[in-house]
Amino acid sequence: MKALEFQSKTDKKGHLKVDYKINQPEKNVRVIVLFNDEDIDIENDEKWIKAISDNPSYDFLNEPEEDIYTLKDGEPIDD
Repeated sequence: MKALEFQSKTDKKGHLKVDYKINQPEKNVRVIVLFNDEDIDIENDEKWIKAISDNPSYDFLNEPEEDIYTLKDGEPIDD
């Protein structure tokens, strides 16, 4: 697997625009976005979690065959 890294900026509305030629027409690609730790915004994290929970791509996790753990698995976390 090959990796490609490039620098970009988001626009005023927070949209990421990618204009980077890779000479690979008609190919599927995976895009990974990494943020600096100091740029992480808890309020935006909550928006991401809501967006992911509403995304139909994860509907398969509601299937009975995906429910493989019980409350007896693992150990409780005491905060």
